[in-house]
Amino acid sequence: MSIPDRVITIIAEQAMLEPSDVALDSTLEDLGVDSLGLVESIFAIEEEFDITVPFNANEPTAGDFDISTVGAIVAGVQRLVAEQS
Repeated sequence: MSIPDRVITIIAEQAMLEPSDVALDSTLEDLGVDSLGLVESIFAIEEEFDITVPFNANEPTAGDFDISTVGAIVAGVQRLVAEQS
């Protein structure tokens, strides 16, 4: 499974949706993912890809990791995985 598909699956699980209901241009708010769901998604992504996401739960919009859309999260994960290689 590709990185985008894996990230979408994780976010879909947190939103209690089917992966087909999650689009790259969807915001977490659109999907009904609250702040706890966001934190759980970040932890699941870190575990799935064995990476550390530079994310501060107290200031989710601050920092280098863009969480504005699913596509932005996918791009951030792809960058972190590439940096790790």
